[in-house]
Amino acid sequence: MKYDKLIRDNIPKIIKKRGGVPVTHIADDAEYGKKLKEKLLEEIEEFNKEENEEEFADILEVIDAIADYKKFDRGEVEKIKQKKAAERGKFQKRIILEES
Repeated sequence: MKYDKLIRDNIPKIIKKRGGVPVTHIADDAEYGKKLKEKLLEEIEEFNKEENEEEFADILEVIDAIADYKKFDRGEVEKIKQKKAAERGKFQKRIILEES
């Protein structure tokens, strides 16, 4: 079966243990960045189908990988998040904009 998608680091070992022969390669920077974004969309789609903690954890795992790949400063990201929350609010009040 063909996949052409980013997988977790231990998946090739798991496939081998089950008797399979994984065909893999290591992505260069450009491919890795692209595949991380594809993986994020995939995980979001899975969360939309099954809203559970496991699927949510998968989204967070990909977000962490993107932050590492982009070398985002987590402290700076948190400051930006807090600033936006202070200026614009969060999403806790469940407000839906119908018209503007």
